[in-house]
Amino acid sequence: MNAPDSSIDIAVRTRTIAQLFNSFDPSPFREKDLDAGVEEFLVSWVRELPPGARFNIVVHLPPEEASRPEAAGIGEAFAHYFHDRTEASENELRELFRIGRRSLAIGVGVLITCLIASQVFAAMIPNQTAARVVEESLIIVGWVANWRPIEIYLYDWLPIRRRIQLLRRVAQAPVRVQAG
Repeated sequence: MNAPDSSIDIAVRTRTIAQLFNSFDPSPFREKDLDAGVEEFLVSWVRELPPGARFNIVVHLPPEEASRPEAAGIGEAFAHYFHDRTEASENELRELFRIGRRSLAIGVGVLITCLIASQVFAAMIPNQTAARVVEESLIIVGWVANWRPIEIYLYDWLPIRRRIQLLRRVAQAPVRVQAG
């Protein structure tokens, strides 16, 4: 068990530096995308840690790979990648809220229209039962039109926000390379 002030090491073992990164990405080394498996491994590890736990990422490489000049830039490459992923998730959250605002405007408009229509049509129908069915049906349609914006603002943003927090934690983690 770790002491309260110690940090946890998340070990990544690989035979080459290239295995850490997406082989199809033509970007310069420090801007390359991580391999999807490496990203998922790190994010899932951090997800399992207690919220305030400190951790380090330790990349284990064979001595000949650890001595290459690129090995010194692995930490910077990891930080750059996870900062980019954080920005992408923040953009996704902004887009979700933009959709939520638009959906809410539409939903409120539909609700107001349905409430007014329910009163107008109910007054026009002589049969009380039929008038009540029309009135209630229009009210239900109005509230169903607000289902999506309510879902966005109550629930859909939470997993994205959690992912942003996880990605920020990984981006800020110290990374060291060890030979062996």
